[in-house]
Amino acid sequence: MPSPLPMRDGVGATRLHVPMSGPWPTVAAYMVERFFHLDPEQLLQRFDRGEIVTGDGSAVARDAALGTVEFVWYYREPPAEQTIPFTEEILYEDDHLVVVDKPHFLPTTPGGKFLQNSALVRLRNRLGNPDLAPIHRLDRATAGLLMFAVRPATRGAYQLLFENRQVQKVYEAVSARPDDWDESRFPLVYRNHIEKLRAQVRVEVDDEREPNAETLIEVIDADERVVHTLLRPHSGKMHQLRVHLAAIGLGILNDRFYPTLQEDGPDDYSRPLQLLARELRFVDPLSGEDRVFTTRRVLAEAPVSGA
Repeated sequence: MPSPLPMRDGVGATRLHVPMSGPWPTVAAYMVERFFHLDPEQLLQRFDRGEIVTGDGSAVARDAALGTVEFVWYYREPPAEQTIPFTEEILYEDDHLVVVDKPHFLPTTPGGKFLQNSALVRLRNRLGNPDLAPIHRLDRATAGLLMFAVRPATRGAYQLLFENRQVQKVYEAVSARPDDWDESRFPLVYRNHIEKLRAQVRVEVDDEREPNAETLIEVIDADERVVHTLLRPHSGKMHQLRVHLAAIGLGILNDRFYPTLQEDGPDDYSRPLQLLARELRFVDPLSGEDRVFTTRRVLAEAPVSGA
């Protein structure tokens, strides 16, 4: 369903489904209750300013009865954002594809308290392309390679590569060296069942179910302090690499989720998660060319002698 409102500052309008019946006398009354955390009068003033619109772009009146419109569009009010002081680097760009090196702490897409400070919005504004869209995602805490589609017409071809597991992904991680460190175990393949549940920040692991997540784990280097690993995920489950390394006693340095969930707090830019999307390799679905992209970033805690 196309938006009647254009992109603004790299961000599209939000669409909201409004019930056609219910205890609310008006569309505005429903939205006031739905967004109870907002100031009701400020929300009603947005109706008066014509900022809440229907599919044809016409304004919804403050007193519009419930049931007169099923969908409304509006721009999210920009949050008071703290600027993330790290910049994404464009590694490659053509008519169909943009590949960037994402820094730690920068989210892939807008969400929560981050809007302008997301890789997607930054790149849309930087490149002047409102159609730019992510082909895959990286956790906000993870740095490294991230690909965006330039055109809607060819976006699906690249997204299918990830859906069909036709992209070879390689990551690096640095973990504290455990007291019982035994490098002879590696390389090893770790498998388990991972599921993301709503309203939970961490994933659930169910050892009774058939594995749906698999990672090949190799050692790059180790010293008396840390272990530097190379990770080749066969699947792409949320937090997969963080969960798998924690499960074998190699929880990633500065991971606030695994193996133990820590209290939420402000970002500590001096302690980035030591996880890096190092390489993407695939056959381009449009040109048939072999594509290989490699990050220019390094993990600060990796052993100096690491490969």
